[in-house]
Order: sequence, then C-alpha cells, then structure tokens
Amino acid sequence: MTDMDGTLRQFLRFGAVGILGFIIDAGFLQLLVSLAGLDPYISRLFSYLIAATLTWQLNRRYTFPKQADVKLHHQWLYYLGANGIGGLLNYGTYALLIFNSQFIHQHLYYGVAAGAVIGLTCNFTLSKHWVFKPT
Repeated sequence: MTDMDGTLRQFLRFGAVGILGFIIDAGFLQLLVSLAGLDPYISRLFSYLIAATLTWQLNRRYTFPKQADVKLHHQWLYYLGANGIGGLLNYGTYALLIFNSQFIHQHLYYGVAAGAVIGLTCNFTLSKHWVFKPT
C-alpha cells in the first residue's frame, strides 16, 4: 500500500466520522432545544462539544491510530482548535462566494458545499499533521 492509499483511506474515514459528528451535533441540538427547552445558541455550544469530543475519539482510534503519545486533554484542545480554523475557512469561503457571485447568492447550497470542501480539507490536514502526528 502506498502512502497515497493510506492518506486516501484516512481521508475517507475522517469524512465518515464527520458525517456521524454532524448527526450527533444536530440530534443533540434538537434534543436540548425541543425537550429541555434550552436556548438554541447555548444548546449549540453543548451539542458541538459533544459531537467534537465523539469525533475526536473516533478519529483518534480509527482514522489516526498511530499518533504520537500526547496528553489527551492537549490533543482534544488541538482538535477543537484545528476544527475552529476549518470552520472559519468554511464560513469565509461561503461568505466570499455569495458576496462575489450572483449565481452562488441565488443557489446558496453551492456556497455551502464549497465551504464544506475547504473546511474538511483543512480539518483533515491539520488533524493528520498537527493533532494526530504519527509516532
């Protein structure tokens, strides 16, 4: 297996974990708002942290199992930081596209998709080379 095959396999696993994270995030958000009656802004902070913690654990175990030995709380904070950078790039790409393109402004899902691709690529790269550095 070449290094490129390994990276592609990691990228696909990272994407699958991200989909699960989205489901957990959206599900907990709905539960906190609908059943617990919490504010949707505060609820999103909790649902995001739950989903981010789950995806960190899954990526740690399945996507990047050969990471360097680091303190767990440091790695978790690095993971949150890396995903924060990816989130900013995601939103920035989206905002830039809808500001500069009438077509994208009329079809927002293209902007969301472009932002998601940029964010995912950034999150994967930072996770692979910074958060879960190989031993």
